[in-house]
Amino acid sequence: CENVMTCPIRPIGSGNEHCPYDWLAVYDGRDEHSPLIGKFCGLGKFPFSIIGTSQYMYVEFVTSPAGPLLNTGFHFNVGNWPGHVETAGIKHGVCDWLLSSDSLKDSSASEGIFLSIAHWYPPNTSCSYHIKGHPGEIVRLYFPSFRINRIESPILKYEGDCGESLTIYDSDHADPARIIKTFCDTFSRPMEKVDFVSTSPSLYVQFDSKTGSYSGSSLYYWAHYDFFNNTRFGDPVPNTLCDEVMYAWKHPGGRLRSPLNSLIFKRTGGSDVRCQYKFVTDRRLYARAIIEVNSVSFKELPYNSNACTRCHEERVDKLVIWEERDKFQNNLACFCDNIPRAVRVISSADQMNLEMIVQGQHAITSYFKNPNPLFEATYEFAHGPLCGPITLGPSPDGELVFPYKKALAMVAGPMAPPEHHYRREKCIWELKVASQRDLWLNLEKARFAERSCESAKIEVYLAGRLEPRFVVCPENISLARDLPILTTAELGATGADQEPLPVLIQYTGDGQPGKNIFRLVWTELFHLPRNPDGSLSASLLQDGGCDFRCPGDTQVCIPRHLLCNGVANCPNVTHTSTLAQLTRHIEWNLEQLGLLHEANEYRQLVLHDESPEICLRRDLSELPYAKLALITLGLCAMFALLIAILRRMCQGAPKQSGLQHLQEDY
Repeated sequence: CENVMTCPIRPIGSGNEHCPYDWLAVYDGRDEHSPLIGKFCGLGKFPFSIIGTSQYMYVEFVTSPAGPLLNTGFHFNVGNWPGHVETAGIKHGVCDWLLSSDSLKDSSASEGIFLSIAHWYPPNTSCSYHIKGHPGEIVRLYFPSFRINRIESPILKYEGDCGESLTIYDSDHADPARIIKTFCDTFSRPMEKVDFVSTSPSLYVQFDSKTGSYSGSSLYYWAHYDFFNNTRFGDPVPNTLCDEVMYAWKHPGGRLRSPLNSLIFKRTGGSDVRCQYKFVTDRRLYARAIIEVNSVSFKELPYNSNACTRCHEERVDKLVIWEERDKFQNNLACFCDNIPRAVRVISSADQMNLEMIVQGQHAITSYFKNPNPLFEATYEFAHGPLCGPITLGPSPDGELVFPYKKALAMVAGPMAPPEHHYRREKCIWELKVASQRDLWLNLEKARFAERSCESAKIEVYLAGRLEPRFVVCPENISLARDLPILTTAELGATGADQEPLPVLIQYTGDGQPGKNIFRLVWTELFHLPRNPDGSLSASLLQDGGCDFRCPGDTQVCIPRHLLCNGVANCPNVTHTSTLAQLTRHIEWNLEQLGLLHEANEYRQLVLHDESPEICLRRDLSELPYAKLALITLGLCAMFALLIAILRRMCQGAPKQSGLQHLQEDY
């Protein structure tokens, strides 16, 4: 229709059905073989700009054979539009991307970037961004800039909601069950600088448009993504930020450090960051956990008034080791400053906890994307059933026997798991010593299957010492029977009435029952004080604790009940003392034992606590003669009564026989 009076003015239209005569065709490329953006015709101003996908666009004008009467042709402007930011990834098809951790690393950038579609795209377009990390990594996505507008230049009109949408999936594909967030053009609000974090190595972002667009998406966004190492050392605790559990049967030992995922310092909303590591044994008999803290590296804050003086009470960054005892938290160690050397902490039960606490007000600025560990440690589980009870003493004497006899059936019986027969055992005992007592250890019996210290080793540690006080192994077994006395000062006693910290005795070796056997005996010794003139201070010799002075120049003594008990309780110092030193206390000892009249006979003998000369005489002198006399009289009375009963029975038997014969005659 070309009649100016009767024909209506045709509005701007597109497509073959609307443009049968004259049209203007726009192609996205160099020639007519490129993708067709649209055919346009009609009268008026085209309401949209058209943005191509490259630096080329091809425009074709076609007229009908009749030619127009009223139409005057067309006019358009050409300009430049900023192109895309280079994306570190692999493009598949028109707009599907694989953004991998390797590609980001190759680009030497710390964060990857991708933008919303800023050019034309047809209706029912779907573009995807698969952000893929390595195993053990998680993905973070955030939008520094995000605007949501109404669809301004649609190719196809759409009256419903969500004509265009952007969906984030916690998955490696568009899984409807794993949607984190969906943004729509009609009802969503943009979320700038909010972290969207995956729970797996993949995050999937998909843009969908039902309408298409001539000039770009109505969802304008600038997206950043990066990867964080979320490797765990134990089993993650559900619904926690960074808590882990180390089960002995799954993680028998290994290294430990602050979370590799520094994103946790950004996700607490200003509250303190707390990461708790729980060490749980398999509830074997007497089992325990060992943590060795190798380094602590919290940052010093210039405006922080809290100093690391009272670690448990101060609000500072710290590392706390504790265990639950009787439903109360028993603090074992606390670190809020760098440590010069490794510190080992041993549990007294089957569970122990290590907790890292970082103050929330500076967690992001100090530790977010900080590659250095805040702490490093190692852990292991030790003290199996063969080790027996953990705590020994305090008692005047006692013995430590390996293997523990009551546990042999558990680990060596027909129902025992196979690994027990080949397991390398580590035992750690705590030997408590009474206040104001020296300690003497004596390896009374030992049998090792091999002659190497690698196969078996007994180490004795004093409180606060990193190195063992002495080591016993098959190579020096002959020296183990002359171990030195551990004095009260060495044991670390702080007061006259306070017990020193326990002595740690550690055995490391083959755990196969019967392969290594030893019996370690201990004795608490009373150390004799001396007056300024060198004589013994008799004022402290009380309470029956010093009844026998050990031979030699050791100045120690033992109570009476430890004499002749079958165990050598006095140290063997015969090879380091003179004869005069060994015999100096004979008269005093004999007087205490009531054997002073034998002094001349024993004057040249070395009498120790198990000497036959003492034990035989002492046994005879201490026999309970009164009790023996009463027992003898009782036995004699019972014997006489038994004889009387037998005689009575024998006298009654002939009378009964004569009466029987008389009855037969009648």
